[in-house]
Amino acid sequence: MMDQAVTSELPPILRRSSRRPLCVLVLLVFCLGLGAAGVYFGASIEEVGEVAASREAVAPLALSGQDKAALSEIQSGQREVGDGIAELKLSIDAQRADLKRIADQIAALALRIDLLQKLTLSASSSSSSSSSFAPRSPAQAVANPAKRMPRSAKPQGPVSVGGVPLTSSSKTDEP
Repeated sequence: MMDQAVTSELPPILRRSSRRPLCVLVLLVFCLGLGAAGVYFGASIEEVGEVAASREAVAPLALSGQDKAALSEIQSGQREVGDGIAELKLSIDAQRADLKRIADQIAALALRIDLLQKLTLSASSSSSSSSSFAPRSPAQAVANPAKRMPRSAKPQGPVSVGGVPLTSSSKTDEP
């Protein structure tokens, strides 16, 4: 509190001035300098472009008849190539559109296939689970007893162990 009272009592010349206005002034001068440099170099770049264009305009006038004919052939060839490139770009754009359309159709079909596979799997699992795990009523249990497979009869007589067929003799079969 005492410092504030002392600074307010000092005359304005002895008070320390803020540096903020000085920084703003320096920044403003710097920006103006950059703008002036941009205008100067921008104008000089345009002048260089104009000089190059004027040289190109003057150069064809100094050509001979054969050079002019060759130049016109080259320019017409360039136009034809440019037209061909434009047609190719249009063709490529059309092919890209077709490809995108086909890719969208394939994605839709793949989605349908996945959906149908899920439906068939859920339908088959629900039908098998309902038939195998369904509780049977007592009437069904008595009416439909579980069928048992008959046991295979044990062979009588000689049995081949090594896989060689045995011939049965009529003497061993008769008692």
